[in-house]
Amino acid sequence: MKLGKLLAGVAVSALLATGASAEGPTLKFGHVGNPGSLFEATVNNFAECVNATGKATVEVFGSSQLGKDKELLQKLKLGQVDFALPSSVMSSVSDVFGVFEMPYIIKDRDHMRRVWDTLGESTFQKAANDNGYRIVGVMENGFRHITNNVRAINVPDDLKGIKLRTPKGAWRVKMFQAYGANPTPMAFSEVFTALQTGVIDGQENPYAQITSAKFQEVQKYLSITGHVYTPAYITTAAATYDGWPADVQEAVSSCGSSARDYAYKKAAELEGELLQVIKDAGVAVNDADKDAFIAASGGIYDEYASSVSGGADLIKQVQSLAAGS
Repeated sequence: MKLGKLLAGVAVSALLATGASAEGPTLKFGHVGNPGSLFEATVNNFAECVNATGKATVEVFGSSQLGKDKELLQKLKLGQVDFALPSSVMSSVSDVFGVFEMPYIIKDRDHMRRVWDTLGESTFQKAANDNGYRIVGVMENGFRHITNNVRAINVPDDLKGIKLRTPKGAWRVKMFQAYGANPTPMAFSEVFTALQTGVIDGQENPYAQITSAKFQEVQKYLSITGHVYTPAYITTAAATYDGWPADVQEAVSSCGSSARDYAYKKAAELEGELLQVIKDAGVAVNDADKDAFIAASGGIYDEYASSVSGGADLIKQVQSLAAGS
């Protein structure tokens, strides 16, 4: 638990540095990000913000120390953890979040900002609340790209037969099945060893997750697909949130709101830097034919529209908020 104490210390030291004196509860924040990840940076920023208010103390435990994504969602409801940062796994909480699994539906961060500002409360917060959760802030996992040890991926046909790790969300699995891959849902903490031992051929993640997990050390190819943009959600249990005093709720919600700006700025800064880290590790990098992937994605949109209640309208709403639409 030494790393957990170190990461918790980052948050606590921020409290001391501000001169604030916390009078409220001590809140545990568990996430799956490794040291150096965007998750680590953005969660610590959120923790520092809350701690500086003096209304509560947020202690941070990264690297899956308090559990993997699904375990953390369960622990939220049990009151064993106060915050988690789920991303793709939210589509297992409600298919509403599966709209973000539609390939290329989110064009850029400004588009995502408009989507959340327009639909966040009425659609996504409602879906979270209906399942016992409350989202107090929207962060970023990022634009996802494919790495593997078999071949460069230029078009969907290049994925045929490749054993590709995906998060535990049904829509990501369906997408890669449509592209011809052999998707294998797996917890993030298990991926490095699975790649190293050849249990799987590849995986797909944003640069910040690839580099912080050191996947570049066990992968030969990076194909820049940008196939999905995944938000990440600062999440607590609805019952936990409702049990906090109003001033703690206000501190948490305010810091959750401001954390988005930091997350987007930090993510943009990291993109070029981390791509170079991957190249420097000797990984062969290619730009995939995104038009070919978009052309192969119609089926997954059709399935979402037909099988999820309100899915067709939700897709249209999200698409209508893209710039120039």
